[in-house]
Amino acid sequence: QVQLVESGGRLVQAGGSLRLSCTTSGRTFSNYAMGWFRQAPGKEREFVAAISWKSTITYHADSVKGRFTISRDNAKNTVYLQMNSLKPEDTAVYFCAARGPYRSASAYANDYDDWGQGTQVTVSS
Repeated sequence: QVQLVESGGRLVQAGGSLRLSCTTSGRTFSNYAMGWFRQAPGKEREFVAAISWKSTITYHADSVKGRFTISRDNAKNTVYLQMNSLKPEDTAVYFCAARGPYRSASAYANDYDDWGQGTQVTVSS
């Protein structure tokens, strides 16, 4: 099991940028696919982005493609979500998730084994 600790969520104005970080524990991090999901009030958890264990494969939801970028630094046991051109509809709790070891990146929440606590992102208009 991987423990995930998230940071970076805050209030930001529309059009602004924000970078979320998720730091993981354990030596297995480099063998885990990682993902970001978000959940707005009254809505189902939504896929945002995913990345394979060596960053050779990345997926981004259509709603964030071109604005958000997932990346990872295995030496720091950290996965990032760089969010640019933020919109009010991006307001949600953002969750980091881990899948593995040696499992592929996935857009499906049920495929992930471990989850962070979530960090609130609020985008004002």
